[in-house]
Amino acid sequence: MAAVGAPGPAVSDCMTKVALSISCDNLLDMDTFSKSDPLCVLHMNSSGPHWCEIGRTEKIKNCLNPKFSKTFVIDYYFEMVQKLRFEVYDIDSDNHSLQDADFLGELECTLGQIVSSRKLTRPLVMKDKRPAGKGTITICAEERTDNRVVEFEAAGRKLDKKDFWGKSDPFLEFHKQTETGWQLAHRTEMVKNTLNPVWRPFRIPMQSLCGGDVEKRIKVDCYDYNSSGSHDFIGSFETSLCAIQQASQTYAAEFECINSKKKQKKKGYKNSGVIVIKKCKTVKEYSFLDYIMGGCQLNFTIAIDFTGSNGDPRTPQSLHYINPQGYNEYLAAIWAVGNVIQDYDSDKMFPAFGFGAKIPPTWHVSHEFPINFNPSDPFCAGVEGVVHAYQQCLQQVKLYGPTNFSPIINHVAHFGRQAMQQETASQYFVLLIITDGVITDMDETRSAIVNASRLPMSIIIVGVGGADFDAMEFLDGDDGILRSATGEAAMRDIVQFVPFRQFRDCPQEALAQSVLAEIPGQVMGFFNTMKLRPPHSDTPLPDLSASAPPSEMS
Repeated sequence: MAAVGAPGPAVSDCMTKVALSISCDNLLDMDTFSKSDPLCVLHMNSSGPHWCEIGRTEKIKNCLNPKFSKTFVIDYYFEMVQKLRFEVYDIDSDNHSLQDADFLGELECTLGQIVSSRKLTRPLVMKDKRPAGKGTITICAEERTDNRVVEFEAAGRKLDKKDFWGKSDPFLEFHKQTETGWQLAHRTEMVKNTLNPVWRPFRIPMQSLCGGDVEKRIKVDCYDYNSSGSHDFIGSFETSLCAIQQASQTYAAEFECINSKKKQKKKGYKNSGVIVIKKCKTVKEYSFLDYIMGGCQLNFTIAIDFTGSNGDPRTPQSLHYINPQGYNEYLAAIWAVGNVIQDYDSDKMFPAFGFGAKIPPTWHVSHEFPINFNPSDPFCAGVEGVVHAYQQCLQQVKLYGPTNFSPIINHVAHFGRQAMQQETASQYFVLLIITDGVITDMDETRSAIVNASRLPMSIIIVGVGGADFDAMEFLDGDDGILRSATGEAAMRDIVQFVPFRQFRDCPQEALAQSVLAEIPGQVMGFFNTMKLRPPHSDTPLPDLSASAPPSEMS
């Protein structure tokens, strides 16, 4: 889920959070031998002609009528015109690059229009405003006032075998009942080749699942995944959150998966397997602001790429060349992001490191040196301090190589590991890496990120210059889970990659907004998952399970 727009300390009173869920119909078919593989990108207009990316849905394979399960949660300001643009692409590459993707159409509208309609369906148009075939997009808006989430652990038993050669590849879809029919609230991952799947634990916001009403009907469908996009229906059941919670208190809630077509045809039909819900627990979820206002410190570390591929800093062709106006892309990225993040850092002291250079006095290559050359105190005072140290450092180092990310990631992870011993959400670490390109220690970097995903830590990579950034897009696991070279999966997606070139002609705020878009959700998601509360919160995360009195449940 993309949580967007971390407000500064002076937060507007007229702000609410709105969740947007998206589906499309009759998309253009761009693939010759299969159907399009759509993904939707959401942009927001911050100022003038400038748009910045807020987030992306998952990619759905071989489907012209996709229902995306990923929602966008946006801060809605009644007093502002918030322009949105939804762009739909057919994604053909594994790294989900939009450069190689076919454009399937877009819709521009305002958040106010969506909120007032609650459900907005509009035709998609191409860039020149021609209709995108018969394609339409539907956006449903729901105000997020309820901060409870439901934690699930689910498994299947003896599901129907749907594949001729293997077993089935089952996944579940949870739907909420609305006036206009069933609305998708969550889709689990698919578990390969088994009739007895165990899905990874997952969480669904209570409002998405049942609108906060534990008696409301919920529909759960079970499918066998097919890469062709036409998934085989295994079976379905209807229940309520209340019924699941009561049944799962004793041992586990079990529901027969019924395929009504099979039931009509087969005389002795019993079921198409059983879905077992082993855990169903409602918990309060602290928001990003709950953590920030409750004393959680955001700690930012800046890492700058001093490898030879940047070019000689004395020549105008170099990415490190500072022009007579005092500008280069490294400085622009430091200023843009630093100005926003220093609001959240009480002492405004930033550790800043360089990597990939030969440093004095021994001229050995270092991948983790303080740019002020003071290992015992690598901190710079405010963004100005970082900028000053960077300008001085450029004159003293020799650009070299290779481009190794893992040492600096592991350096910050060390502090994240120490913070975990405090058992409250007191510290969160954000590493900003500004780089010109290709990573040399990809396997070590992947392992470092997978390890860091279990710590209070996020990594932002800003790519400067015109290099091939495919590897960065791969690390930004927005779709699909990043794994280490040995196959170990990241616990969560902690990397956000932004190419600076997209923002070269934009105001500073546009880059900062895009770079920091995922941080609030990552901070909130990590501490809630680890059941860590804000340091100044006296109350633990309450367990609002079925035994709670009715007043708490309503």
